[in-house]
Amino acid sequence: MLAEIETEIVIVGAGPTGLMLACELALAGVDTLVLEKLPRRIEQVKGGAIQPRTSELLELRGLLEPLLHRSTSRDPVGGHFAALPVPLDCTPWHTRHPYPIAIPQWEIEAVLEERAVASGARVLRGTAVSGVEPDDDFVAVTTDGPRVRARYLAACDGGHSTVRKLLALPFPGRPGTHQAVLADVRLSTVSSLVPQQLGHMSALTRQAGGYWAMLAPLGGDRFRFTFGRADQADGNRDTPITHEEISAALQAVYGHEATLGAVDNSSRFSDATRQLEHYRAGRVLFAGDAAHIHPPLGGQGLNLGIQDAINLGWKLAAVVQDRAPSGLLDSYHAERHPVGAQVLHHTSAQRVLADPNPSEDVAALRDIVIDLLRLPDTNRHIAGLMSGLSLCYPLSGNHPLTGQRMPDAELVTDDGPIRLSALFGSGHAVLLDLAGTVPTDLRLPPRVDLVRATCTDRLGAAALLIRPDGYVCWAADSSDAHNDSLLAAIVGNLAKPA
Repeated sequence: MLAEIETEIVIVGAGPTGLMLACELALAGVDTLVLEKLPRRIEQVKGGAIQPRTSELLELRGLLEPLLHRSTSRDPVGGHFAALPVPLDCTPWHTRHPYPIAIPQWEIEAVLEERAVASGARVLRGTAVSGVEPDDDFVAVTTDGPRVRARYLAACDGGHSTVRKLLALPFPGRPGTHQAVLADVRLSTVSSLVPQQLGHMSALTRQAGGYWAMLAPLGGDRFRFTFGRADQADGNRDTPITHEEISAALQAVYGHEATLGAVDNSSRFSDATRQLEHYRAGRVLFAGDAAHIHPPLGGQGLNLGIQDAINLGWKLAAVVQDRAPSGLLDSYHAERHPVGAQVLHHTSAQRVLADPNPSEDVAALRDIVIDLLRLPDTNRHIAGLMSGLSLCYPLSGNHPLTGQRMPDAELVTDDGPIRLSALFGSGHAVLLDLAGTVPTDLRLPPRVDLVRATCTDRLGAAALLIRPDGYVCWAADSSDAHNDSLLAAIVGNLAKPA
């Protein structure tokens, strides 16, 4: 085995966040190494859902289609807030993907790893990190295998992050108060209470016999079974989960006709809520659960991590390749920390509303919130929040589109019709000229593509500069498309001054 490996970026953790970041970096031509302590991928459903904005981002890179081929059949129904019986309607947000996509987490990891490796990234499994020593220029990583030296380290190693602990970084928040079990199971027989098709969360949850439970069908005899007891305090999550423990919960909630055939895998989790104060510690950056943990309500965690990675990836590549100043990395924390804080905030609210044994006051509050969710404006607001479609980054600029995501519009170029999403497969930024207002002699920096097109939809601007992650960082009406404002936007958001 090599005594030392040198790389530009080392990523610790080969979950969805780490592998998505590896895809982004390798796409940009950055030498990337992923370290994963587990010798092989655990085939566990876990999060199991891709939210609409994550679907849009994956489509920008051509990753959505292979994921759809591995997805689980699901009713075309919107997401949920606190499992309340009102589907969230994302159609007002002008998305091609208004419904969550059900797919096991390990299938997501398989697709992302295949793409990352094909693009040039290396994944080293069975390699545990035991030391991290950053200095002004590099990060030295000690493992139980080779020693690694990199310009930057991205910690994507989960809620119990080894990197975070090695650097002794505080992880403030609220400890867990309740514990639950997540298991992928096979049923020998089913009762009439066992759901046969994935649908809205409110139709999949039940409580009986002192348990609350959710049984999600995955096809054939396979189910994802989540359960707990209202009086189950958070404790040792390493306590073995027995066949008898799972069977008792299954039959208490779904009847004795529902019998447990096999347990493929299982784990315990809690409702702890924590967030790093800073996502960047010099040459070490944190993403996914290594940066934030929260109750698993509303299908947020996996999506939050993948979106962290896509925000960080193009910025880290630009800095490493000397196309942007190192200060661009500070914008990763500035943009993503408030998003994580918002998710912690609304999952805390959902935690109260989803209490399986609500007090009389909480039950009254649930009734009021259900009524509010049936109002179109309220539903739109919560749907945008839960799906990620309403996210707007606080970028500089006066145009109303600045900081907004750009919907996947139909365009017509000299080469024919094309969808906006198809312009981002290379991971470049796109300067979209819809009215011939961008000067023909404008010199653009590397990895910024000028696309002249027309659009039947009203996009709200004559020209737009769209970042690699699909957010508008500059926009102008035909009378305002001046060189100086455009170049200032490029320098401020994407590249170094010429």
